Amino acid sequence: MELTASVLAAPRTPSDEARVLVVLPSLGTSAAALWQQAATELGGLSPETTVIGIDLPGHGRSAALGVPTDTAVAPRIAMSDLAEAVLATLDRVLPDVAGAGAPVDLAGDSIGGAIALQLGLDHGGRFGRIAVFCTGAKIGEASAWEERAQTVATSGTPTQIIGSAQRWFGEGFMDREPEASAALLHSLQDADRHSYAALCFALADFDVRERLPEISRPLLAVAGSEDLPTPATKLAEIANAVPGAMLEVIEGAAHLVPAEAPAVTASLLDDFLRGKGLGGSAGSGTGASAAGVAGGVEAGLPTASGPREASRDDVREAGMTVRRQVLSDAHVDRANAKVDDFTADFQDLITRYAWGEIWTRPGLERRMRSAITLTAMIAGGHEAELAMHVKAAVRNGLTRDEIKEVLLQSAIYCSVPSANTAFSVASQALAEYEAETGAGAKATNPETNAD
Repeated sequence: MELTASVLAAPRTPSDEARVLVVLPSLGTSAAALWQQAATELGGLSPETTVIGIDLPGHGRSAALGVPTDTAVAPRIAMSDLAEAVLATLDRVLPDVAGAGAPVDLAGDSIGGAIALQLGLDHGGRFGRIAVFCTGAKIGEASAWEERAQTVATSGTPTQIIGSAQRWFGEGFMDREPEASAALLHSLQDADRHSYAALCFALADFDVRERLPEISRPLLAVAGSEDLPTPATKLAEIANAVPGAMLEVIEGAAHLVPAEAPAVTASLLDDFLRGKGLGGSAGSGTGASAAGVAGGVEAGLPTASGPREASRDDVREAGMTVRRQVLSDAHVDRANAKVDDFTADFQDLITRYAWGEIWTRPGLERRMRSAITLTAMIAGGHEAELAMHVKAAVRNGLTRDEIKEVLLQSAIYCSVPSANTAFSVASQALAEYEAETGAGAKATNPETNAD
């Protein structure tokens, strides 16, 4: 497996403080399409830094994996194979782009972040600092990756374009940045199908959750607030497990933070690579309230081990943020408009305890919380709340089929009459959701089809 490296940013003049940042892309993208703008921004902040992008097999400028042209079967590779290939590429190109002894840092998005974690575990001594974006120590479910591998190996990467366009970008990004989003989707379309499928196999087998405490390098985990495939809980899991790690959440971004928020990405990396504290230093694009879950920066969100010390206002603010993300701004605005002296305390109770203490916890992903809530609404016969949470479930990434399965299971454990009512309520709620958003519920599962 031979990978190709490209210099995305380089010092104009030699510097005694020269350092190297290696950036790795997500599945379906090239290093240039995903990282070039952030690398350019970083070059302005840190002119002594050389940024090297390394393309995945069969992506960007890297050669495809060797597969007979008449086969529909992709080779099976592991994340450790990709990590070794990245290391071999660095050994080959570093002497030509940086002076001997220049420290080398690492950053990767999605599968690129998974490779960075693997390198931190297997070759941590080779790197100074590691930043992982929109990734997880385990991403999605193996069965979904296996299925996608077979689909792409047989029918090609164009089968993934619509789903990826839905998962990759935060709301409005494609309209605001048509050239950047088009470049990313073109890199997906141009990717070699067998190489893409092989990377799906690597993701299917990848799970380093138990090994995270072994990582000894300074680590920054960065999430997008709108990322469904690898939500902030995935990055919090990493930050909580790696000693001294820090977490940042980028508001409004989804699965490709380096492309969606290049200036914020560059500022975060500049601070992190210089050893500065984070938490708001990168500007208004950061989710300061979620910063540093494991790094000591004050935060108002609970963690997997229990509620953090936080003020009443901090908890309420965090709860209101999640409530708006799950139920929509329109719904929350309508609820707030009805608040009066009699109901104000009850609304405050809901926001602080239901949303600020429970829904913010990283112990369960929002998709699972939605499935649990749907079941509870059915069991309790709460039809109005069921309709509201059906729409919330779609926002949290459940597909129509998954909602149907929740309702079917409720027929066994809650009663057939309850499920009968639930199907009627859910059908109407899904139709209303489509009318409100102008699009149907997603046909793919964003959590199990991450990149």
